[in-house]
Amino acid sequence: MSTPKQMEQQQQQVVKMKNSGIISYNSSPMIDDKDEEMTRSALSAFRAKEEEIERKRKEVSDKVQAQLGRVEEETKRLAEIREKLETFVDPAGKEVTIVRKKVDLVNRELKPLGQSCQRKEKEYKEALDAFNAKSKEKTQLITKLMELVSESENLRMKKLEELSKDIESLRT
Repeated sequence: MSTPKQMEQQQQQVVKMKNSGIISYNSSPMIDDKDEEMTRSALSAFRAKEEEIERKRKEVSDKVQAQLGRVEEETKRLAEIREKLETFVDPAGKEVTIVRKKVDLVNRELKPLGQSCQRKEKEYKEALDAFNAKSKEKTQLITKLMELVSESENLRMKKLEELSKDIESLRT
């Protein structure tokens, strides 16, 4: 990945080397032309390779940038989705927590009320049994009273009749 300035410097070094006799061991003009042409063709090939490498580097860089752009977009979309999920879950969680607390509170209040209800039901059953027993006793007593009243009336009627007979017998 040489810049044009670096390539010029390389060409100048090749020319200096030729002029100094390092590359050219034969000083005939024909060989120099041949060497120079080989050098030029080597430099051309080198430049072509450098340009191809630069072009491929740029393509890869462009592909990487495009991929990074897509990744950034996807990251933003995922962040938006996560945010929506958090806002979606959060209010429901708060409501559930509130309702659970209310359920727990009602359960705590319900337990003593249930116990009180059971006690009162027991008391009610006992009172109802006592009421029914007294009611039965009252019915028996009323029946007994009716019998006694009836017997008493019958006895009084008999005595009245006897007295009436006695009075009539005295009149005659």
